[in-house]
Amino acid sequence: MDKLELKASLSVTDDGQITGNAWPFGSADSVGDIITKGAFGIILADLPILYQHNPADLVGTWTEATETEEGLAVKGQLHLDHPRARSVRAMLKSGLVSGLSIGFRTKAATKQGRNRIISALDLAEISLVQNPSHPRARINSIKSQSAALAVAELINRAAAALRKDHL
Repeated sequence: MDKLELKASLSVTDDGQITGNAWPFGSADSVGDIITKGAFGIILADLPILYQHNPADLVGTWTEATETEEGLAVKGQLHLDHPRARSVRAMLKSGLVSGLSIGFRTKAATKQGRNRIISALDLAEISLVQNPSHPRARINSIKSQSAALAVAELINRAAAALRKDHL
């Protein structure tokens, strides 16, 4: 159980502050993983913000990560003195990047049908991604009208795809 696993809603301000829900509790991701409340345990401060899980694309730092009733709530700061972080912020605001995904090592899990129920893990990083593994890992809000329209379009496309898959 030593492999790094990648999984995660999200908003960004003009000054690069990010908030979101990195993992929603109560439902499975696209590969059937369900992370239970309490599984994150002690979370180290200053987790890296990566772009697309690429260690070469370190674009900021997560300053807070807290388990809530809904999931893993996170707050962080993009390092806007770096060009890549400014580029990622622009992609977030335009809706090209619309989710969070967690990288972790499983410490304890059980199998339940097609699902893996994860009850303990070590969180290694949280990435800004185009296609998060968890279907509910999407943007909470964005502070710009054009980005909000892009997000609405993404949500409409995702809802249509889900309806098509369940017909």
